[in-house]
This record gives sequence, C-alpha cells and structure tokens, in this order.
Amino acid sequence: MASVSSLKKAPAHDLPTPEPDSPSLTRPRQPYRFSTLCATVDSPDADHKDQHGSSSVPIYQSATFKGVGNRYDYTRSGNPTRSHLEHHIAKISSAAHAFAVSSGMAALDVITRLLKPGSEVIAGDDLYGGTNRLLTYLRTHMGVTVHHVDTTKAESVIPVLNPGKTAMVLLESPTNPLLKIVDIARISALVKEKCEDAIVVVDNTMMSPYLQRPLEHGADIVYDSATKYLSGHHDLMAGVITCNRDDIAKEMAFIINSVGNALSPFDSFLLLRGMKTLAIRMDRQQSTSMLVAQMLSKLGFVTHYPGLPNHPGKEIHDRISDGYGAVLSFETGDKELSERIVAATRLWGISVSFGCVNSLISMPCVMSHASIDPAVRAARGLPEDLIRLCVGIEDPADLLDDLRHALIEAGAITFAANDYVRIPNPISRAVEKLALGEPRTAPQRETREWFVSAPGKVILFGEHAVVHGVTAVAASVDLRCYGLTSPRYDNKISVHFKDINDYQHEWDIDDLPWDAVVPVPKGDEHPDALDIRVVDAIKARALPPESQMPPKTHAASVAFLYLYMMMTYSSHRPSFHFVCRSTLPIGAGLGSSASFSVCIATALLILHQRIDIPSVPPPTREPLAPGDPGHVHLSHKGRRAIPPDVAEEVNRWAFVAEKVLHGNPSGVDNSVAVFGGALAYVRPGFGKRSGMDQIQGFRSLRFLLVDSKVPRDTKALVAGVARKKIAEPEYVGQLLDAIQTISNEARRALADPELPRSALLSGLAALLDENHAHLVSLGVSHPALEAIRTMTAASPYRLSTKLTGAGGGGCAVTLVPDDFSDEALQSLISALEAEGYRPYVTAVGGSGLRILSPYDPIAVDDEDEASPPISPPMTPDLNGAEEPPRPSIRRRFETVNAEELSKWASERGKWLYV
Repeated sequence: MASVSSLKKAPAHDLPTPEPDSPSLTRPRQPYRFSTLCATVDSPDADHKDQHGSSSVPIYQSATFKGVGNRYDYTRSGNPTRSHLEHHIAKISSAAHAFAVSSGMAALDVITRLLKPGSEVIAGDDLYGGTNRLLTYLRTHMGVTVHHVDTTKAESVIPVLNPGKTAMVLLESPTNPLLKIVDIARISALVKEKCEDAIVVVDNTMMSPYLQRPLEHGADIVYDSATKYLSGHHDLMAGVITCNRDDIAKEMAFIINSVGNALSPFDSFLLLRGMKTLAIRMDRQQSTSMLVAQMLSKLGFVTHYPGLPNHPGKEIHDRISDGYGAVLSFETGDKELSERIVAATRLWGISVSFGCVNSLISMPCVMSHASIDPAVRAARGLPEDLIRLCVGIEDPADLLDDLRHALIEAGAITFAANDYVRIPNPISRAVEKLALGEPRTAPQRETREWFVSAPGKVILFGEHAVVHGVTAVAASVDLRCYGLTSPRYDNKISVHFKDINDYQHEWDIDDLPWDAVVPVPKGDEHPDALDIRVVDAIKARALPPESQMPPKTHAASVAFLYLYMMMTYSSHRPSFHFVCRSTLPIGAGLGSSASFSVCIATALLILHQRIDIPSVPPPTREPLAPGDPGHVHLSHKGRRAIPPDVAEEVNRWAFVAEKVLHGNPSGVDNSVAVFGGALAYVRPGFGKRSGMDQIQGFRSLRFLLVDSKVPRDTKALVAGVARKKIAEPEYVGQLLDAIQTISNEARRALADPELPRSALLSGLAALLDENHAHLVSLGVSHPALEAIRTMTAASPYRLSTKLTGAGGGGCAVTLVPDDFSDEALQSLISALEAEGYRPYVTAVGGSGLRILSPYDPIAVDDEDEASPPISPPMTPDLNGAEEPPRPSIRRRFETVNAEELSKWASERGKWLYV
C-alpha cells in the first residue's frame, strides 16, 4: 500500500486511492468519496501497520515507550493511536497537518497562543459563548485588542484591518446560535490583500469536514470541537486543529507538547471510531433538520436555518458548503413561553452542546451563551427567547411529534381546522408592529356608519343536475340584503336581524370565548375547514340553546360571531351595532343566506381594517403652468370602484360564513352575491373542468319571482334524486344529459352580444319550459309550483315559468319579455297574490356587492336627526383628538317599509360597486 508520507505534498483532499494488493487490475480507480474516506482508516506510514493485522486501530494505553531515539517516548509528545487519528483527520479535512487535543476550547487556546501582546484580533459578533469568554480574557490580561464586527458583511473587516497589527481573524459559519452565514472565501481574500501576515481561523464545528472544508476557501487554520459531530456520541471531549502551512503546524505542535493538552489514547480511539459514521449520521440529521425548520417556519416562528429559502446568505452558504447542518434556532417572541416549550419536550434532551446522535434543545441565553453580558447579547441581536435545536438521528416523525406536543403544552400553538396553527402572543405582536411600522397605540375608534349591500341569486338552469356534475347557470337578482354598522363605545357588539322575527342580541366583547380562538392573521386566508372548537364555544357560551331562539337566528348569530372572532388578529376589537334588512324572501331559495354572509363579511373586514376602500381619485383640473397637461377624471358613477382583490377577500370570508350556515356550500351563491352578473358553475369531482366562470356580456333580464310560501327540504329533495338515479340510472342519465345541453345553450346565448334581443328572450323562454319539464321528471316539483306555472302560462300572459333552487316548494321564476305591458304584469301579480303567493318583480344580472362611499355626504332623514346613540358617548381618546360622531341613518333604516327599502337605500348617497 502506498503511504501518504511518500507523496510530494499533493493536496490532501485529492489523495490517490491505495492500489489493491493484487496488481491484476490495470484500470486506475476513481478517488474515494467522503463517506468512504471516513469509514476507511489507513496507516500514516508503514511503521504504523499493526503487526497482528487488527481491523481496528489498537489503543496504545501507555504513558511511556521504551528505547532511546525511537519515534515515541512519552504520550504527551506523541502516541501511535493519536497519530492514526490525526492522519485520518487530515485526510478528510483537505489538510496537510492535523492535531487532536483535549477539547474544542483547548484547540482555540492552542491557536490563540500564536498571538503576542499588542496583537489585534477581528472576530464576529455572533460567536460561541466559550469563544467570547476566551477572547475577553485575552483582551483583559494579555494585551490583545479584539474587534467584534458583523462578519456576515465581508467588507465590515476592512476598517479594522491594521497592517502590522492585525494578527488573526476569527470566523464561524454558520454562527452559533443564529446561523448567520459568513463568506469565508471573500473575507480570506480581503485579509490577505491588506494584511498578508494575518492568520484566518475558522471554527468549523457547526458543519464538520463533511459539509464544509474552510482550508479549501483560503483559511489558514480550521478547528472543530470534536466532542460534537466528529465523535457524534457525547462520550468524550476532544478538539481538532488542521492547517496546510508547515510553519504554523510546527508552532502549534510545540505549544501542544509544551502545555500537555494532547488527546489521550483512549479518547483518540473513541474519536476515530465515531468519525467512521460521520457522513451517514449527518445525512440523517440534516434531512430531519430541514423538516423541523420547515414546520417551525410554516407555523410562523422566526426560524434560523441555512436550508430555508429565505435564510440570509443562503447563496453564499451554498457556494462554500455541501449541506446545511443539523443545528437550527427559532424565536417565540416571549422568553417565558420559550422556557415552557423547552421544559415540555420529552424526546429532545435539555442540554448544552450539539452534534450528538440524540436530539437536544436549549436556550442559549441562559445556557451556552449565559457568560456573555446581557447588554452585549442585546447589542449583538441575540434574542433572550431564542431556542436552539440540535437534531439527532431519531425517527423524524417522533421528533416532530414531540416538538408539536411541547409547543401545544406551552401554549405556543394549537390544533384548529385540521391543522397546527400558532397562537399569537402580545409580545410578538408588539415586535411585529414595530417591524411593520404600525402604530403602537390602538387604532382610531370608528365614528362613521358603514352601509353595505349584496344581491340574492336565482338559478336559471341546471338546479339539482349540478349535484351530479351538470353545469348550473346562476345570476344575481335586484332583491338585496342590506347591512349597517353603527359605532358603539361601551366594549359591546350587538345585532338586530329585523326580518328574522325582529331578533336582537348584545354581547360584552370580553365575555366572548376568546380562549378557543386562533385568529387568522391579516393577509392570510381562512383554512378550508371551520375551526369546530370556535363554533362549539360560541354555541355553548355565547348564545342560548337553539331551541330557545327564533328560527334561523341561531345560525345567523353563530356565523356573525365566528367571523368577528376569527378576524380579530390584534388587540383591536371593534365595538359596534349591526342591523340587517332584506328585500329577499328568507329561505325561498333565492340566496338570502349568501347575501347576508357577504354583508357581514364586508362590514367585519372593514371594521377589522383587513380591507381598504380606495381613496377618491384626483378631480379634473385645468393646466396650472406651461408644460402641465392638467388632469381629466372620468367618472364611472361608482362602477368598478371596489377593486378585485377586495372583492376576492370578501368572497373568501363570505364562503366561510356560508360554511357555518350550511356546512358544505357550493360557493355559487356567495360568488354571485359579490360579483353580480351571471356565472356558470361545475361541481368538482366529475372528471371535467370544474369551478366558476363569469358570463361576460350578460344583459339584464326582467323576471317575476313567485314565492310559493311552501316550505322545502333541500336535503330530502337532493337525496330523492340520488335514489332515483340509483334505481333508474339510464333514464336519469338521459335527463341529466338533456339539462347539460340546456345549460350549454343558455350560457352561449347569454354571452353572445350579437344575438338579437328578441331571439335571446324567445330562446330563453323555450329553454325554461324544457328545463322545468326535466325537473318534473326528476320528481322535484310541487303542486303549488305547477299551479303558479299554469297561471303564468295561461292567456293573456303566456309566459314561461320554471321552478328554481331545490324545488318542492320555494320559488318559481317567470321570464318577463321587454314588451310585456305593465298593466298585464300588474294583473298577473294581483292574480298570484289572490292565490296566496308572494310575487316580486326583479331584474336579473345586475350589480353585486355595494358599499356606500365614505367620502361623499350621506343623506339623513329628519327622523334620523334625533337618533339617540346606541351606547353612551365615547370618552376622550388619550392618544389624540378624534372626529366627532357622524349623523346616523340607523333609526330610519330599521323602520323603513320593505317595499321602500331599495329606493330609500339607493338615495342615501354614492354607492361603490365591484
């Protein structure tokens, strides 16, 4: 076997592979990979071969060696076991020389003994606590000047580089415990350019030679605490030093022999044994570390790990290293919370150090870095709440599970909506406000009223069939729900559902079940599933039993409170009164619940300051000076004033409210209520393109909606069609295919701007009749609906009518042609009313969400001029003057007749539209 010592100083990392004992193979072999080098311990030279051919390096547990003039005489000066170890370390570290000493700090002590009084040292500002302690001693007792700089910025060393004085630059990358990245190659080049005699020293403990070899990037000396990854088992103390320069190696060898801190034979044997598994251990450790870092980052904790995409300096680390290591840290925003998390772990051992096969957890500021003065820690940006995790080789699932349980037990996270979510704490929120530039004072209290409105909907084609994958065509109606918020100043919220048994309720905000709530942070979306804990807490602790409340008021109150609490992302909890009115018949299948959901979602998003109403555009003005073109403002009368991102946010939260009300809604109703017009919807899960598409170019149509006043059971009707499909699959399949054809025809006609109006109306009338016939065949009509259809089809009206929604009662829709006279329409309405039905004349395909402009005057009736406040006048705001309460329209809104409500609302001022 060729010995390393016989080579002419070839780079150690490019060592040739030993030739086989048999010379029969003439093809040269490829160099061994790192893990093979780790596992393969070869002799330093022929003199170190064991005469018995042992597979493992023998332990020469002897203090002295006999003879005169031999290679070994005293173990302090040299030992065969340690020689094997040092040769192995040099081999895997790209080094010409290696030394093994009694600890990592002993290694640094040997290195710093190269300094002389008056020398200057440049070091990072985020160093291991023991390193700081030794540097402080050198500065205090040895006359060494130490400059601490932010080494993550390579140029920061330039101002303190002093030729003739700067003797050493001490680096760590990644740093411990904030995992800051240092460009070793760049700093080494800068140092050599200005201070060529300065020694660049790198503490490589966090990476080990497997993942990073700083000698390859310009460092002069590299040291590791071999107690950590090189050993891997925490059963020994050791430090290793490597270098390529012969002069430095000679000096350090003299120091080690003089002070006697060389590693013992037995510890050398243990370390050599541990190093054989270095690569395989670190592969497991860093892969698990990535999973832990991703979990913590996803939960919203500030997480420090070079493997995360947003980690500062990641591109530098990727350039100089081969992996990300197995140490990470994260911040909780609260020191006491961090202490609870550390104490709650079971599998993660509470201990200093890292690099072991067992996972460890610690708080650096009270453990490994406690020796650093608190003021210095603060100045260097070391958070007192920081938790450091040192990942071992346990099963990743067990480590993640144990950490989650500790976070839950400590109150840092909770399990809600089928996922783990972070619980905000006041300290972290205060820090977030500072970081985002938010005011530290409470938001200014709301003094204005907000008036919002959303339409109902009618399914024109495809009801029932939509459950089985057929396209449904739905459109907004002019019948609308209205919501008005009026400010309160007594820390209470209240509701008045005027059209649902005139129901009213009031809550003290502090008495709501906040302990069950994990609010959705501003800018985030609500999870797909409801937080059932919050729903149950509202039902159990904020409302009377459903049986003791008027019909429909219980569900509406739960939806209102659920949105209010889930949107409360900070300490600001708005106090207000909400009044809801509707011109829609409740429970008739015209989307009354969806329009209600849109109204409460819009009002709550505004009051929680989660959406912004666009400011008023600058007005038209003439040129003011030569070269000034002036400005022309094109008035859109409020159209498209509500931007798409605001509408989308409203729609998402309205859908959440619909889930509270109905469990598993399709999303059609709330989408129509927000965006207006008409849309086509295909339910997912049928092997075709699903979702909702706006029907562009939809032209408004006049319809007569007739409420049969017959209660309907939607679930029973849907189940009945499903049973029929099972019993008669071919027949029902033909009906569904026919309805799909009708929906396709209607969709094309409604979106075709070239189709004459008369052709559109006659075609839609025929499609209504055809669709209704198929619904009758499906068994979802009702005698009352058939009676309405007979009346509208009779002479002299001859109009086309179909059921809408679930059928079995509810409403019928009748298309009213443009040339149908008002007299004839009034005659038909009177005839329907005489039979006990409730008709509504409405336009279909109009606007969606509306918000009364806060920038324009609001028309206030005489009755409202004397409206008393809902709560006592507000106390002065200590943070500054607030605008006085504005005129209220609440009293008139609560009392205006339903027939006059739409007209009255439209006259209040300028409305903004989607």
